[in-house]
Amino acid sequence: MDVVFVLLMLVALLAFAASIVLLLVSALFKKGLTVKQAGLAAALSFAVIIGSGVGVAFTADEVDTAAGVESEQMEAQKEKEAEEQRIALEEAEIQAAEEKEEARLAAEKEAEEKAAAEELAKEKEAQELAAKKEAEEKAAAEKLVKEKEAQELAAKKKKAEEEAQQKKELFAGYKLIDVDGGDVSGYREANIVVDIGYGDREYWAFTNEHGQLERVVAAEIVVQDDSSEPVLSSGRYYSDEAKVPGVESDILDEGHVIADSLGGVSNAYNITPQESTLNRHGDQAYMEDSIRDAGGATNFEAVITYPDTETQIPSSYQYSYTIKGNQVVDAFDNANPDEINASLGLTDSEPDASFSAATNSEPVESAAADTGGDVSSVDTNGNGQVTIKEAKAAGFSMPIMSDHWLYPYMRDNDHDGMVGE
Repeated sequence: MDVVFVLLMLVALLAFAASIVLLLVSALFKKGLTVKQAGLAAALSFAVIIGSGVGVAFTADEVDTAAGVESEQMEAQKEKEAEEQRIALEEAEIQAAEEKEEARLAAEKEAEEKAAAEELAKEKEAQELAAKKEAEEKAAAEKLVKEKEAQELAAKKKKAEEEAQQKKELFAGYKLIDVDGGDVSGYREANIVVDIGYGDREYWAFTNEHGQLERVVAAEIVVQDDSSEPVLSSGRYYSDEAKVPGVESDILDEGHVIADSLGGVSNAYNITPQESTLNRHGDQAYMEDSIRDAGGATNFEAVITYPDTETQIPSSYQYSYTIKGNQVVDAFDNANPDEINASLGLTDSEPDASFSAATNSEPVESAAADTGGDVSSVDTNGNGQVTIKEAKAAGFSMPIMSDHWLYPYMRDNDHDGMVGE
C-alpha cells in the first residue's frame, strides 16, 4: 500500500512541477493555460502531493505497526519454534535415554539369556558327559561282570573237570553206587565207592575186595546245621545205624567213621563196630569234637585196618585232617583207651597182663582216677602245665575228669570238670 502512495505522490509532484511550469509560461508569455488554470492545476497537484504524503505517512505508520506486529509475531514464532525445538530436544533426549535404557535392558536380558543358555548348555553337556560316563561305567561293569562270570564259569568248568579227573583217578578200580543214608542193612559190596555225606556233601567211602570198609576221604568236612537240616532231637539224621556184623557185641558201638555232627550218614559204608569207650570218650570222640569245634576240616582221610580178611571189626584207625591250617594225624587201636593206658603203666592200676583189642576182649573197669602219678613224665616241656596234646602223647584218653590226678595240672576252660571232652 505504501508503494502506491509513493507512486501517487511522485505523479502528483510531477503534475505540480508541470503546473508551476505552465503557470510561469502563462504569466510570462501569456500563452497556454491561463494563470488561473495553471494555478488551479498547481493547487490540485499540491493537494495530491499533500494527500500522498499523508497517505505515505499513514501507510508508513501502518507498515511500522505491521512490521512491529510481524516482528513480534516472528519473535513469538521464533520463541515458539525455540520452545518446540527445546521440547523436541528434551523429548528426543528422553526418547534417546529411554531407547538407551531399553537397549541396556535388552542387552542385559540378552546377556542373561545368553548366560542362561550357556549354563543350560553346560548343564546339558555335563549331564551328557555324566550319562556317557555312567553308560561307559555300566558297560565296563557289565563287561567286568561278564568276564568275571566267564572266568567263574571257566574256573567252575576247570574245577569240575579236575574234580571229575580226580574222581576218575580216585574211583579207579571201584564201582560207584548209591546207597540210602539211612539204610540199616549191614551188608557191604566189595570194591565199591559210596558217597556217605549227608545232603550235598561229598564224603567218599571205599571197600576192599572183602567188602571191608578200608578208607574214607573228604575234601571238606561240613559240620551239621540243625537250623537248616532235618536233624532229630537226638542230634542225628536217622533214628538208627547200620547193623554191620560185630555191632551186636555189648562192648562195640555202631561207630560212625564221620559222625552225624560232621555230616555223615548211617549206612554200612560209614559204620564200623567200634569199642564203646573209644567211640564215646576216647580218641574217636576227641577227633569229632575237634573238627566240630573248629567249624569243619579239610583234606580228611580215614584209613581202617583189620586183623584179617573175614571180620568187619577193625583193629585200628588212622585219621588225618587239617583244621585252621594245622594238619593233624591221629592213629589209635580199636580198643578201650583206659585199658591201653593201664597196660602202658600210665595209671596206678595193675594192667591186665594180656591186653587185647576189642575184637577179642571183654570190657575192663577203668583204673582209679584220683590217685597220684609222675607229672614230669607227661609235662614234656616242664612248664608245670599239661596240655591235651601232651596228655594224649603220654597215652591218656580224653576227657580227663576232675577226679583224675592229671586234672589239677590241666586247664579246664569251661569249668565243667572235664578237659578234652
